[in-house]
Amino acid sequence: MPIFQRYIGIDYSGAATANDSLKGLRVYTAAKGALPTEILPPRSGKKYWTRRGIAQWLVELLLDGTPTFVGIDHAFSFPLRYFEEHQLSSDWYHFLDDFQAHWPTDHEDISVESIRQGIAGNGAKRMGNARWRRL
Repeated sequence: MPIFQRYIGIDYSGAATANDSLKGLRVYTAAKGALPTEILPPRSGKKYWTRRGIAQWLVELLLDGTPTFVGIDHAFSFPLRYFEEHQLSSDWYHFLDDFQAHWPTDHEDISVESIRQGIAGNGAKRMGNARWRRL
């Protein structure tokens, strides 16, 4: 018997803000014996999902208790070198608090680009390196 009864795949995009409707955000679901299907965003006047909309949808979906595996096409962590370079503990909750303090892209009108430009947040203090690898 499989551990999971439902599988969700999310094609993620970190572009723009958490409330922007983005073509690069897609959600798919699959279950045993059925072909995967795309889940369209709720009717809200937006053509595509928003990151905030996906998060809210997932919270509501997971409340039903069905064992669900959710895969998102971005990693759930950073290379160990990131933690070492910024002298962070490897505690997940500490990392999330620290990262959100420097990269507050969950706020209404803050994008990654605005943080990179120094308009918001303090991403310059928490930059990584494309050569660092997850092991």
